[in-house]
Amino acid sequence: MNVFNQFREKIQAALQDLAGRQGWPDGLPFDRVTVEPPRDPSHGDIATNAAMLLAKPVGSNPRAIAGPLAEALAALPEVAAAEVAGPGFINLRLAPDVWRAEVSAILATSTAYGNSTLGAGRRVNVEYVSANPTGPLHAAHARGAVFGDALASLLEKAGHAVTREYYINDAGAQVETLARSAHLRYREALGEDIGAIPEGHYPGEYLKEVGQAIAASDGDKWVGRPETEWLEVFRSRAVELMVADIKRDLLDMGIRFDTFSSERALVEVGAVQRALDTLEQRGLVYTGVLEPPKGKVPEDWEPRPQLLFKASEFGDDVDRPLKKSDGSWTYFANDIAYHLDKFLRGSPELIDVLGADHGGYVKRMKAAVTAITGGEGSLDVKLCQLVHLFDGGKPVRMSKRAGTFVTLRDVIDAVGPDVVRFIMLTRRNDQTLDFDYQKVREQSRDNPVFYVQYAHARATSVIRHAGEALPGRDLSDAALAKVPLASLTDPDELGLIKVLAGWPRLVESAAEAHEPHRVAFYLGEVAAAFHGLWNKGKEEARLRFILADDAETTLARLALVRATATVIASGLAVIGVQPVEELRE
Repeated sequence: MNVFNQFREKIQAALQDLAGRQGWPDGLPFDRVTVEPPRDPSHGDIATNAAMLLAKPVGSNPRAIAGPLAEALAALPEVAAAEVAGPGFINLRLAPDVWRAEVSAILATSTAYGNSTLGAGRRVNVEYVSANPTGPLHAAHARGAVFGDALASLLEKAGHAVTREYYINDAGAQVETLARSAHLRYREALGEDIGAIPEGHYPGEYLKEVGQAIAASDGDKWVGRPETEWLEVFRSRAVELMVADIKRDLLDMGIRFDTFSSERALVEVGAVQRALDTLEQRGLVYTGVLEPPKGKVPEDWEPRPQLLFKASEFGDDVDRPLKKSDGSWTYFANDIAYHLDKFLRGSPELIDVLGADHGGYVKRMKAAVTAITGGEGSLDVKLCQLVHLFDGGKPVRMSKRAGTFVTLRDVIDAVGPDVVRFIMLTRRNDQTLDFDYQKVREQSRDNPVFYVQYAHARATSVIRHAGEALPGRDLSDAALAKVPLASLTDPDELGLIKVLAGWPRLVESAAEAHEPHRVAFYLGEVAAAFHGLWNKGKEEARLRFILADDAETTLARLALVRATATVIASGLAVIGVQPVEELRE
């Protein structure tokens, strides 16, 4: 159930009736009417812009429309009051029974509460992490992994058919460097003193494991052989072993992908050439010389005739090169082919979750998707800013295994996957995130993970104690969904219910905006409302959840407690965090 969608339908019906009685023109944009909570809760429960929106097409003053509309809405049994505010906004106060009914709805649908048909089964491909297979995942990758996985779950809850995808960048010079670095470690594993790692190779100790694995399987087969004989073998094996390592770390974070796509495989089957042929047929490829850009010269600029894509025709700043001086494809050309491949596999809506260093890549990639799909595909790029790791305010030391950064494995081992997942969503993806090991272990309100988990644990504790106080009473969700709720009259009880009832709307708005961090923020709001009600009961005995002399009120409050735990569990499921049943104070 979505209270706001229900009232949008009621408002649209009232407008249809009003249009007929007042002779308004046909074709009015009733579907654009918004129904949302007012910014100031003291103004009511629901606000609509209907009169403001329709004033111009109707040819009337907004308040002249708002007056009769508010009168019609006030006559609805679900509406306690309807008021016209400002230039023509309408604020509605709903009858308490409307909100109480949401408690029963939550208990009847369990964690499926908030599921939406908004996506209507539309297919969307969410690509995230996609780290180069040249080293282990690091803390910044964790943020993209969590963001992408939570976004995929959010879109599924909102009714989309989602494909979770990882793109393996296993083509290009960096993978050849990986192969040469692995060959050094292979020789080391066989007892050779390789000395200092040469400049331009990957120095991390993680490659010792790769070298040892190849030595164990192949012995000294590749010692003293020319590079032309072993380079391809080591490239393939090193990528295979590094991807396996990456998959293990992701699985320990609870992150699974539907598809792993290989850049190298796309190139080998001719997908890049086919994509460029498509662009050429549409007159979007030409040979030309780019002007040198102002400021810092990018790597892909060369003062020579090049094969160029007309990116500027689709909103990019300049046209973009598709081939390097050696005749090989640019990374951009490969990426065009990859996005076309995703589109052709049945996903017209594409989402890429990338690191902060890809900011300059967004315009050209969106231009390419529009061009290569003939305008039928869309691309949204979500950039995840850096993560700064601290422990008690001091920067966390870099991993010895990685050599230059803190690995995701280090972070998981330090605080656990659930904490990592929640904290990574406590800031918008485009904001830098400070992650302090010490703070995320604190059991205080300042720790959002603990604060939300504690709310769920408290709710579970209440139900457990109620079972002891009411032996033999059926306290299942199915039974609580049927209890009378008229005794839920305290403003804080109704306030909590209103927060819970906002979950379906939150799911839809966050899914539309591609902003899963809103879920973490919302769960903090639920936890605050529940803890507030708990504390109020400690101060006022009549507001305690379990009243020995009032079974009816007790059951109603237990229904509210279980509804709270259910919505928290539903939100945590989107984030990928397990709700806890018990926490020590």
